[in-house]
Amino acid sequence: MGAVTSSMAAKFAFFPPNPPSYGVVVEESTGKLKLTEVAAKENVDVLKLPTKKGTEIVAVYIRNPAATLTVLYSHGNAADLGQMYELFVELSHLLRVNLMGYDYSGYGRSTGKPSEQNTYADIEAAYRCLEETYGVKEEDVILYGQSVGSGPTLDLASRLSRLRAVVLHSPILSGLRVMYAVKRTYWFDIYKNIDKIPLVECPVLIIHGTADDVVDCSHGKQLFELSKQKYEPLWVKTGNHCDLELFPEYIIHLKKFISAIEKSTSFRNVSALSINQIDKPRSSTDCRPRSSTDQREKSRLSTEKREPRISTDQREKSRASIDRKEKSSKSVDLSDKANDNTEQQEKARKSIDRLALAT
Repeated sequence: MGAVTSSMAAKFAFFPPNPPSYGVVVEESTGKLKLTEVAAKENVDVLKLPTKKGTEIVAVYIRNPAATLTVLYSHGNAADLGQMYELFVELSHLLRVNLMGYDYSGYGRSTGKPSEQNTYADIEAAYRCLEETYGVKEEDVILYGQSVGSGPTLDLASRLSRLRAVVLHSPILSGLRVMYAVKRTYWFDIYKNIDKIPLVECPVLIIHGTADDVVDCSHGKQLFELSKQKYEPLWVKTGNHCDLELFPEYIIHLKKFISAIEKSTSFRNVSALSINQIDKPRSSTDCRPRSSTDQREKSRLSTEKREPRISTDQREKSRASIDRKEKSSKSVDLSDKANDNTEQQEKARKSIDRLALAT
């Protein structure tokens, strides 16, 4: 049954960029691996990691000398390391964290074929590398999952009891729930995040755009409600699915979160603090941004917004192919209700394709 599920996931949900946006070569002077088509950085290690499924994935590890925490970033669909590279470098710098990003099996220059189960093995391989190669402790790791990347992120997080924190960026409840408001989990569904997030013991930060037309903001809201250790969420007003990094509040809120995590002596203390920070009069399921009544807070945010945004040139360029696919996929009409099983399956296929192309 699991093999059938993975086969369906591979058919419906995975669209790695073709051709890959980068290459991997051996640097003659050092004998180390390096990525082509991106700017070389002295603080970046390029790795090839074996997985328990027999594939070999490409990963990058970005060191920050001021870091005490390490982020393991699982990117969205229709992207690879070459497209995410500049963002990873900037996040490592601005958040003062070490950061590891990786390509799923069948993405970029990683071997094998994409499947749900392979992505679980992929993130395990990356996490194992952090522990064994870089000596990173579980309690110093933050898992970051963007869109489809929320699947492997929550799968691993649900099995790590001492994890420091989780960030979910435009996450999905599950593949099927992106299309239909189903009330229960079906065997053929993929990335059953709705069932796994209650098992996560560490603080969870949810970031979602209020104008997301690919994965509705209600997905982020429900995952927030189901989190055991809630941290103040960020609902980005007018934010869509692939542009949240371009809003100033994105990096401001992430820095606030990282700072709270660093200052805490345990993840439970962070969670208790973060829950108290949530504006009590606001419904926690309200997807509108929080309105602060504290004038000093407003002044502080106004000052912080003068901080330079994450560079948009590389990010816009890296997302160009995704945007084109997303615009194309919007032409698929999902409004007609199916009258028989064949039409229903076709509708599901088209909807999953839309999710995959845009995430």
